[in-house]
Amino acid sequence: MNVTKVLDAKGLACPMPIVKTKKAIADLQTGEVLEIHTTDKGAVKDMGAWAESTGNELVKHEEENGVFKFWMKKA
Repeated sequence: MNVTKVLDAKGLACPMPIVKTKKAIADLQTGEVLEIHTTDKGAVKDMGAWAESTGNELVKHEEENGVFKFWMKKA
């Protein structure tokens, strides 16, 4: 997967990972991918819901050593 930008939102509590994601994805072109790293457990549910409500695509997510990683493709 070709990642355009990486967003480090580790250590931020809800709703800041979503706020930062919204701001970062606004700078991307349609079809580009934003990789998000966060330690907020609530982000697993929040990122999927946010993607659905905005039309962006949550391509993939995984957890590695307490860090949740998401790949969001801009609509």
